[in-house]
Amino acid sequence: MEKTIIRDAVTEDIEQLINIYAYYVRNTAVTFDYEIPSFEVFEEHMMKIMEKYPWLVLEKEGKILGYAYAGPFVGRGAYQWSAEVSIYLAPDYLHQGLGRQLYLTLEDALKEMGVLNLYACIGYPEEEDIYLTKNSAEFHQHLGFRRVGEFYRCGYKFKKWYNMIWMEKIIGPHDDRPIPVISHR
Repeated sequence: MEKTIIRDAVTEDIEQLINIYAYYVRNTAVTFDYEIPSFEVFEEHMMKIMEKYPWLVLEKEGKILGYAYAGPFVGRGAYQWSAEVSIYLAPDYLHQGLGRQLYLTLEDALKEMGVLNLYACIGYPEEEDIYLTKNSAEFHQHLGFRRVGEFYRCGYKFKKWYNMIWMEKIIGPHDDRPIPVISHR
């Protein structure tokens, strides 16, 4: 049986990545997107991210089971040591430890770049329903993130208002003279 591998994404992966993301757009409030992005829109987003940050895929026997990436947090120079992270797994592969494996690999890549703080923006229900549970927040908490903020009823999807929380994880020491963050590979 072939093992899973984690590698940098390439444009040939985009169709599989869109298929994973499409599930979350159509069936959940995990993303507040209403529309599945076109190939061109997804590719543009991915290429922009990959100019500096990692975009990783978890693959087994040629099939992509999930992906995770990081991007700038806010986008101003003083925030260069912070990154926003995202992860999406194919729904059939949830709760198998693959998300942990993928996120920890992403975290290692960000540490190598000199990133010190990770942030995750997470849809959060006041009451769980069929579109959104607290699983994502619990997953992040299990990986060492802590909740640092909440916005109330800021996302509307499936005829319901949802909250959004920010979670943070510190992954490096904050020296008085930090080395500038470098690009991924």
